[in-house]
Amino acid sequence: MSGRPNPIQWVRYAYGHTLPESKREWVRNDLTGPMATPRHLIRTQFAFLPLYLAMFFAFDGAVWIRALMVLLAVLLALIFSAAYMAQNRVVRLRKHDLGFSPLTQRQRVQADAATERYREMYVSRRA
Repeated sequence: MSGRPNPIQWVRYAYGHTLPESKREWVRNDLTGPMATPRHLIRTQFAFLPLYLAMFFAFDGAVWIRALMVLLAVLLALIFSAAYMAQNRVVRLRKHDLGFSPLTQRQRVQADAATERYREMYVSRRA
């Protein structure tokens, strides 16, 4: 696997830019490898960080109220980033010319196993 991107490249990647060709395998592992879901959620939360800081410091009031306001924003962002995870994965994979399957490696193995079980059960009946 190619090396990790440097911090500037990672920040750009978190905001949707493409990485150099040499980081292609890292991107594939980031999007489809083990722990792809937590990495996606962390990456999207990082992208919202400036908004959270602006919300906390721009509004006047007790610290606990501003903190709860930011917590609500974090929860909403987590819900939406989880809901659109497959679509975001496909967009990033396409940007890096890595295909268009929204499945992670684990999901792909499970789907292949299910297909094989189906073939064993039903295709052999037709013969």
